[in-house]
Amino acid sequence: MAGRLKAPTGRYGGKTAEERQAERRRRFLDAALQLFGDSPGYRNTTVAALSEAAGLSTRQFYEEFRTLEDVLAALHLQVNGWAEEAVLAAVADADALPLAERVSAIFRAYAANVTGDPRRVRITFVEIIGVSPRLEEQRLARRARWINLLCAEARAAVARGEAAPRDYRIAATAFIGAVNGLLHDWSAGWVSASLDEAVEELVRQLLSILRPVGWECEG
Repeated sequence: MAGRLKAPTGRYGGKTAEERQAERRRRFLDAALQLFGDSPGYRNTTVAALSEAAGLSTRQFYEEFRTLEDVLAALHLQVNGWAEEAVLAAVADADALPLAERVSAIFRAYAANVTGDPRRVRITFVEIIGVSPRLEEQRLARRARWINLLCAEARAAVARGEAAPRDYRIAATAFIGAVNGLLHDWSAGWVSASLDEAVEELVRQLLSILRPVGWECEG
């Protein structure tokens, strides 16, 4: 279909058109989290099946989205947004802690949010891969956002004298790749370790990046 259908306007059932639209969108995304993130997966879901799962019509689907790919794109951003909110809250709460404790608290907040729901793991690390050039660009842009956040925290640690001064962009990019790979493999049951053990390993790797052998913490 070339474009979305025009949504109805005006107040109905005590809700504005904008409120009804937001509710419909939420229901479609909730249904997509279940179908894309569990069974049958994004590639085996139809507009009709998603609409049925949301308790809405296909006409209402096309009032909100053009294609199922649009739904996956929105869901991918939503799942990442939830994780980012958890991380930023942890950053604020851990601000006064020493570096090792701060890194552990922040990273545990991320891992708990992403892995707490297996459907989020699948959306983040599986379903988004290889769909289209557009979604690959979105995935890489969202990963760049995580890299920027990691670099910002590294710079803050350098300013406190807790980490070695350097350009952290390449190291942050490599670390994000390790995070994605290990958490995906852990969630798939391919890593014989608890989540705490996987997180501890990633925290050790990050601290070794921030504090390489031979560098001494100031003060």
